[in-house]
Amino acid sequence: MGRRALRVAVLTIEGTNCDRELVVAMRALGTAPEVVHLKQLEGRDVPPGLERRLSEFDVLLIPGGFSGGDYVRAGAIFAARLRASLRAELEEFVRDGHLVGGICNGFQVLTELGLLPGRKGGVLGSPEAALMSNESGHFECRPTYIRWDGGNFVPLRKTPKGSLFMFPVAHAEGKLVLADGNRRLKALANSGQVLFRWSAPDGSSAEYPWNPNGSIGDVAGLTNPEGNVFGLMPHPERHFFRIQAPDWTRSGPADGPGDGQRFLAAVVEHAESLR
Repeated sequence: MGRRALRVAVLTIEGTNCDRELVVAMRALGTAPEVVHLKQLEGRDVPPGLERRLSEFDVLLIPGGFSGGDYVRAGAIFAARLRASLRAELEEFVRDGHLVGGICNGFQVLTELGLLPGRKGGVLGSPEAALMSNESGHFECRPTYIRWDGGNFVPLRKTPKGSLFMFPVAHAEGKLVLADGNRRLKALANSGQVLFRWSAPDGSSAEYPWNPNGSIGDVAGLTNPEGNVFGLMPHPERHFFRIQAPDWTRSGPADGPGDGQRFLAAVVEHAESLR
């Protein structure tokens, strides 16, 4: 008898709107994804039998959207509710080495929780980074390129440095700002915590629109010190199938994987190895 399918919690609250795309992608990779509302993990205001425990899952993903209406700051309400009701369980989940990922609004939530860039040991703390309003002053929705330059993110350890991924973005608050600015950026780069950098299509340094928000150091994603918590602003689930590429009609057959499948398949493969 084979191993059970990897259980993936796609965590939502009011305002999340990218959960279904992520479920489709994770199911296509052979996992058992489930959209889980935060109240199910809190065990309140849900019908009997729908309660869930974080420990039931192998991977936790926080998708994009506008959780809590993005009032106060993007991701702040979702983070505050997680901190208030699930702090101990979430810290234990991270300490046990489970993968925790945030995409777009999910990245914003993880920075608000203090899990990114994070402290050793998976401790939730005060935010040391923020994702602020785009320098352009408006919502950016476009294909973008991100570059993997190596780092502590084990799922991409077999990926050659300099590899590009094309993922679309859809955000108004994606400009990464770090406490202590360039000094902290250098420390994060040295510790391998820069997951991706925005890139021009030829792999060179990005200027607007290839850096769509003005993030410090062209940073498009981060990991925690241990490399099991990750966040990125662009959406891999929106280029999971090649037919989702903006140039699919002129660059090859419609079937086949998109760049998002390359990335998420690596995440799943690593999560499988941890069981």
